[in-house]
Amino acid sequence: MTQPETSKKNSAFMKALKPSPELAAVIGPEAVPRTEATKRLWEYIKAHNLQNPANKRNILCDDKLKAVMGKGEVTMFEMTGLVGKHLHAA
Repeated sequence: MTQPETSKKNSAFMKALKPSPELAAVIGPEAVPRTEATKRLWEYIKAHNLQNPANKRNILCDDKLKAVMGKGEVTMFEMTGLVGKHLHAA
């Protein structure tokens, strides 16, 4: 029985990537897939109440997140692109 094509395409997506020192300060130092890095970022954001109360799609960055995002407030959509720059092949 052969595996469906989608599993081959998703293997790159699920590859463990090493976070930069700035991102590691938020999500931990171990290599994780991009999906897990995003999940841990959201856990951090919610635990520290960093969503903009007026617009929940915006993230208010504390000092740790500012080191990753480069500015004080980002949208959810910006966040994924900015985080990608902090994930490198393990």
